[in-house]
Amino acid sequence: MTVTNCGAEVTFEKAPQRIVMLKSAAVPYLHDLGVMDRVTARAGQYPKDYYDAATLAELDKVPLLTDKTDTRGHLQISKEVVISQQPDLVLGEVDNLSRDTLSAVDIPLLEEPALCDTTGAKPTFDDIYAQMTMYGKVFSRGEQATAAIDALKQRVSTITAKIGKTAAVLYPTVGGGVTYAYGNQSMADPQLKAAGLTNVFADTEERVFEVTTEELLGRNPDILILLYSDGDPKAVEQAVTGLPGAENLTAVKNGDVMPQLFNFTEPPSPLAVTGLERIVQRFGQ
Repeated sequence: MTVTNCGAEVTFEKAPQRIVMLKSAAVPYLHDLGVMDRVTARAGQYPKDYYDAATLAELDKVPLLTDKTDTRGHLQISKEVVISQQPDLVLGEVDNLSRDTLSAVDIPLLEEPALCDTTGAKPTFDDIYAQMTMYGKVFSRGEQATAAIDALKQRVSTITAKIGKTAAVLYPTVGGGVTYAYGNQSMADPQLKAAGLTNVFADTEERVFEVTTEELLGRNPDILILLYSDGDPKAVEQAVTGLPGAENLTAVKNGDVMPQLFNFTEPPSPLAVTGLERIVQRFGQ
C-alpha cells in the first residue's frame, strides 16, 4: 500500500502494528478505526477534555515517553528515544524528527496534511473525510472509515446556526510574547464559516502568522476564539485581554472571548467537528 502524504510517497508492506504518536491529532481517527491498541508509545500533550471515556481508557494504556514542549507548544524529544521503540509507523513530524531522518532508518512517517509545508490548498471539512479514508486504507479498515465519515457528515449537517458576527482565531503566548492569528489556509476559516461567522483575517493567504494589538483593534472582531495546547484557559484569556488597548476590542467589552483547545480547531480532524459544535453552543443564541 502506497499513499501520498505531504508530497511524499509512503509505502507499507503490511498494515502497521507498532505506532509511535508524536502529536495528538491522529487519536480520534485511530479510535474510530479501532486501531488504538496498535499504538505502543506516545509523546506530547493529550488533554483529557478532547476525549470521551472510551478513548481516554485506550490512551491510558499507552506509555507516555515525554510531554515536554517549548513555548510554542512544539514537542521536545530525541531521535534515539523514538527509534528505540522500534515503530513501523510514526505519526506526527517534529522539529528534530523529520520524514527524511526517519526514512534513513526505514521508519515511515505520516503527518496531518494541514500541517505539511507543501500544503497550498485551503482546508475544508472534506479534508477530514479524506484523511479518515487514507488511514482506513493504511490500517485495512475501509468499512470502519466509511461508517465514521457518514457519522461526521451527519453531525456537520445538523449545524444550522448562522451567528452573523465577525470573529478572529488567535494563539496567544501565555506570560507575554507573540500573538498569532489564523488566516484562510487554516481550518479555523471553514470552521467559522460553518458557524455563520466571518473570519476577520479571511483575506490573509496564510495558515498562521504574527499579529499586533493594533491590527486586532483595526479589524475589531465581535468574537475571539483563543487556541491553546495545555494549561489554564483563564491564563490564555488573560494573555489577550491583558494586552495594552485590548479593553477597546468589541469581543473583550462584551465578554465574547472563548479559549479552545488547539485540536478542536487545528488541524482538520474529527475534533474540529466537536470544536464547531462548541462554538455554536457558546455563541449560537
